[in-house]
Amino acid sequence: MRALVTGGAGFIGSTLVDRLLAEGHQVDVVDDLSSGNPANLDGARADHGERLAFHQTDIRDTEVVDLLARREPEVVFHLAAQADVRVSVARPTFDAAVNVLGSLNVMEGARAAGARKVVFASSGGTIYGEPEPSALPVTESHPQQPLSPYGVAKKVVGDYLFAYRALHGLDYTALALANVYGPRQDPHGEAGVVAIFTGRLLAGEPCTIFGTGEQTRDFVYVDDVVDAFVRAADRGSGLLANVGTGREVTVNELYDTMAAAAGVTEPAVRAPARPGELDRSALDPGLAGRELGWAPAVDLEQGARQVIDWFRARG
Repeated sequence: MRALVTGGAGFIGSTLVDRLLAEGHQVDVVDDLSSGNPANLDGARADHGERLAFHQTDIRDTEVVDLLARREPEVVFHLAAQADVRVSVARPTFDAAVNVLGSLNVMEGARAAGARKVVFASSGGTIYGEPEPSALPVTESHPQQPLSPYGVAKKVVGDYLFAYRALHGLDYTALALANVYGPRQDPHGEAGVVAIFTGRLLAGEPCTIFGTGEQTRDFVYVDDVVDAFVRAADRGSGLLANVGTGREVTVNELYDTMAAAAGVTEPAVRAPARPGELDRSALDPGLAGRELGWAPAVDLEQGARQVIDWFRARG
């Protein structure tokens, strides 16, 4: 298969690139390196450089349409995004330029290339808004009522994919991702809490838990997420599918698990709750199980150890 991965120098994207190359596919990576790290592709270049091509391109630039048309991918894995919810609130026009107009450029490029499918990274943590606790874990039939411009953009791209499938025969699967964590996630600035905790634990610095710490998230390991993307290349036509564990994990439980993996006994520092933070979140992965044959394989304890070991090995 000839595949193209937008955002392929990022945390999830580069892990997907590794998997595709390991399976013998030809891979093009499109990334503007605004948040991606070229070092994430060093191993891929060293081991499979003859089947990897990198293009430093912003998906907001219409040249990406011509690039896709020239490279003729069979499947486009679209992960490039402005992924900071707070930035989307502060700069909604910028967010829409990247996440909506940029995605339209990718779709137009996929259409021009004659690609058979787009597999899109949606956001299970934002497109459903704030579900009632009784609705957890959330299924794909839950109303999509996003409460941030980022979530709105992810919902809108799903709607565009539906329209492109009807108008142009461009197939798609949208994967609503839970809280993805794993090696290569950036522990600095706006990043997943697992990476932030890891960076501070290994530096001997205190971790901060905001509020009671009883707020919950659904943490899913990056290798499991990549497995869902690979499966979606050939399955799940026209579907939105949740990619999560279905299990709510409190921030307190997460800290205890990670501190144990790092050999740290000090408790976390407490701080006031942050306004607007989602109280509880979990995604029902049943549809992905039925349609993609997918299920998460890495539990939190195992994943935490792997993250700690990876960061520790890199000093």
